[in-house]
Amino acid sequence: MSDAHATNLVEYSVSELSGALRRTIESAFGQVRVRGEVSGFKGPHASGHCYFSLKDQNARLEAVIWKSTASRLKFLPQEGLEVIATGRITTFPGSSKYQIVIDRLEPAGIGALMALLEERRKKLAAEGLFDEARKKALPYLPRVIGVITSPTGAVIRDILHRLADRFPRSVLLWPVRVQGEGSAAEVAAAIEGFNMLEIGGAVPRPDVIIVARGGGSLEDLWGFNEEVVIRAAAQSAIPLISAVGHETDWTLLDHVADKRAPTPTGAAEMAVPVRAELFAGLASLAGRLASGMLRHKDRKRSEFVGTARALPSRDRLLSVPRQRLDACMLALGRAAERQIERRRTRLAELAHKMVGHSPAVLLAISRHRLAGAARQLPLCHAAGLRHRSAGLGHVARRLTIAFGGLLRTHRDANALARAKLESVGMRHAQCMRKALSARHAKLEGLGQLLESVGYRRALARGYALVHDAAGQPLHTAAEIMAGQALMIEFNDGRIAAIAGGRAKPRRRSVRAPGDAEPTLFE
Repeated sequence: MSDAHATNLVEYSVSELSGALRRTIESAFGQVRVRGEVSGFKGPHASGHCYFSLKDQNARLEAVIWKSTASRLKFLPQEGLEVIATGRITTFPGSSKYQIVIDRLEPAGIGALMALLEERRKKLAAEGLFDEARKKALPYLPRVIGVITSPTGAVIRDILHRLADRFPRSVLLWPVRVQGEGSAAEVAAAIEGFNMLEIGGAVPRPDVIIVARGGGSLEDLWGFNEEVVIRAAAQSAIPLISAVGHETDWTLLDHVADKRAPTPTGAAEMAVPVRAELFAGLASLAGRLASGMLRHKDRKRSEFVGTARALPSRDRLLSVPRQRLDACMLALGRAAERQIERRRTRLAELAHKMVGHSPAVLLAISRHRLAGAARQLPLCHAAGLRHRSAGLGHVARRLTIAFGGLLRTHRDANALARAKLESVGMRHAQCMRKALSARHAKLEGLGQLLESVGYRRALARGYALVHDAAGQPLHTAAEIMAGQALMIEFNDGRIAAIAGGRAKPRRRSVRAPGDAEPTLFE
């Protein structure tokens, strides 16, 4: 009886049963909110998807965040963080388990956000992004101030009003969203965009940047705690002022910024000095400078007059140098006479020594030596000729022997090379004939293909081609004006024509889906 009952049950395949279970679960739990602790999260997968689990004291639920969803989340899950996940329950047939596909993820209360914020702060501080040594000084009087904030809020109006009161400057606004999805990416892109502007370019580069936003809750200000904003601010070459929230509000951007302002209005006060105070200070300094210059001039005049009285007269100053000059002139005359006398004595000694080396004596000695050499020259010449003749005869015999062997070697090599050259020539001629035959066949094929796809084949079937007066082909009736000169080309020649009134465009006939599109080349 039990066997008969079993045969009446519906038989499912594994895939059919898995699909039925999946449809049942997805229809029963289409959209759910689950609170739990993140477990097993090790960062995004190589594919960009995130796989982890949500657990509490008694159960565990597998979770997945697709890559497209992860890029839109305000923050990614972190190990041990309690979160509230919104998504749909489904199954994974490959391992017979159910899971939640998360569409939205948020921390479970302020406590979780504060824990995440503190962990992120410690991580970035360990990298040195909050060190005071890397922070830059603000320019005393910037020419251009870049403001990153919402263009419609009260923040930009407060900043402009305060700048106008203190010291009007050029303001370059980069509009961004200051809360919600995508706000952090826009703020980071604005900081990087200001830094990418060229100095002296069409768009002026700011000398200081103000990132401003009004007050709000921790969730509203969360975009200014994102790593992308913090790292963009740390890499900014332009000094940056953080003016996010009220005086009691703190974000991670305040730690990395070069200056932190309690309010957006305070940021404007930090950016520029008070012009009236500068004018008053300059006027005071100008007065002090003028009075100081007058006092300095009077003091120097008195010192000059006193110094002039203490100076001796001109004759008194020049008396000693004059005597020294007269003494030097007398000593110079005596020294010149002694030097001339020494040179005359030395010249006489040299003349006495040169008597034995006069040109006449040297010429006589050279003539005597030359006569002796002339007598010995015929004997030396005859001996040299005999020695050279014997050497040349020996060399001639050796050259004759060597040249004969070399000539036979070159004659054999020349015959072998001539045979190889004839063989290569025959092979080359055969290859050239084969190549020319292949190229000729290919050229004939291309010519036949060109003739088959040319427009003249269409003209031969009864079509015509319309040209304008310049010889350019016309494709549509809208290009032709009434009275325009035309040239119509047929298969057997061309005729001139004049365009009449414009005809109405013919409505295309609706073809059935299976009908083939007509072609001009059929």
